[in-house]
Amino acid sequence: MKNLGKMIILIFLVPFTLFGNITASVDSTSVELGDAVTLSLKLSGDDIEKPNLYTICDSDIISSGSQTSIAVVNGKYSKEYILSYQFVPQESCVIEPIELMIDGEKEKTKAIKIKVGEVKSSKDSDFSLELKTDKKEFYVGENFKLTLLLKQKKQTNAVDSKFIPSSMKGFWVKSESKPIRYDDGDYIVTKVDYVLAPQRVGELSIDKAKLKIATRLSSRNSWSGFGVNVKWKTYFSNSLKINVKPLPNGVNLIGDFKIKANVDKVVVNAGEAINITVEVDGDGNLEDIKSFKPYIDGVSVFDEKIVIDGDKLTQKLAFVSDESFTIPPFSIKYFDSKTKKVKTIKTKEVKVSVKNTKPKGELVIKKDLKPKTILEKEKVVTTTSDISYIYIVVATIIGFILGVLVMIIKPWSIISSEKPKKVSIKEPKQLFIKLLPFKDDKDVQSILDSLENHIYSNQPLDVDKKVLKEILLKYRID
Repeated sequence: MKNLGKMIILIFLVPFTLFGNITASVDSTSVELGDAVTLSLKLSGDDIEKPNLYTICDSDIISSGSQTSIAVVNGKYSKEYILSYQFVPQESCVIEPIELMIDGEKEKTKAIKIKVGEVKSSKDSDFSLELKTDKKEFYVGENFKLTLLLKQKKQTNAVDSKFIPSSMKGFWVKSESKPIRYDDGDYIVTKVDYVLAPQRVGELSIDKAKLKIATRLSSRNSWSGFGVNVKWKTYFSNSLKINVKPLPNGVNLIGDFKIKANVDKVVVNAGEAINITVEVDGDGNLEDIKSFKPYIDGVSVFDEKIVIDGDKLTQKLAFVSDESFTIPPFSIKYFDSKTKKVKTIKTKEVKVSVKNTKPKGELVIKKDLKPKTILEKEKVVTTTSDISYIYIVVATIIGFILGVLVMIIKPWSIISSEKPKKVSIKEPKQLFIKLLPFKDDKDVQSILDSLENHIYSNQPLDVDKKVLKEILLKYRID
């Protein structure tokens, strides 16, 4: 009887060991959108090639499992694999035949059709997602609030979850609140608020948010308990259509703003910088505000990068001049989202008094020196013919004596020791002021840019000393 039992077992095992085999099945051929489908492959044979699957029906495989068994028949080993792949089809599709090499022969499964239907709304659903806005029409750049509500039944326990937010293409995401949880009857509600602003005119879409939930399987599957032990289901929110209108001509800002300018001082010495901080507060598209750097004749203006922190914009500017000047008002023009009118707000002008200014005629005097010297030489030449021979001899003797004295005393050593120190790259601010009158020169402008970045942005000073020396000689800068 014992031998007969063994023979019966062998009879059932032989078909799997003598012939290579591959079969495919799914746990369901008709599902709702968001439901997971499990594909199971049963492979048997002595030499089995395992498949390399990453997607099924153009959907990523979200989990997989495997089981291996070995049977011995007449001293020969035979392997059997049962492989399981779980995926969430996005639409109706066909699982194409899977081809593998088993015992040196090509084997393949049959195609399997999967039908995906629309989600049936149910008030008793374990999970739900909803996107909400207070209205569906906005101006380009206008801030609005988008609310995401996630509801979960209190009695429902998830093994794992993955939340995939909406892509929100075509919108600036200004802020995202921290999740707030509260009870709502049989549900626990999680609320998240986003502040968005549309980037362009037209109809924009906020696509569906997704929540993937894994729950533990409570029953054994068709492969005698083998397979993945969790079941994934995807829950979708609604999508939204937003109509975006253009702003009035000549305006690119919308919201409600306030502006002010803080100045550190209004009385300075020549070449000394004054610093101004411009601040804009309010609810609107601050990112579209451009630099407040003004053009003021005879004044060097330096602007730092605009910084936006929440509902506040800040920009720092510095002004350097050798003469008193006036900083014009800083202003912005915007479309008031409440009154639906275009407004312009601005700061007050700032008058700056500069002390110890240099005389305006200093540069003119230097330019007149050369012509004056030439005239004097011409005068000497024209009067030399009237001087008598005796005076010439006396002048020659006196000149010889003076020459000897000069060689002995060496007065140039005294002059050189008292000569004022020349402008140096070690004093970047002074050098910057000296070079400003010649900024039309391309090489000078390059040095000015480097000096500006070093003085006001603390960047490394990158100046070719050879080029600088040539410029100082070219423009006779002391």
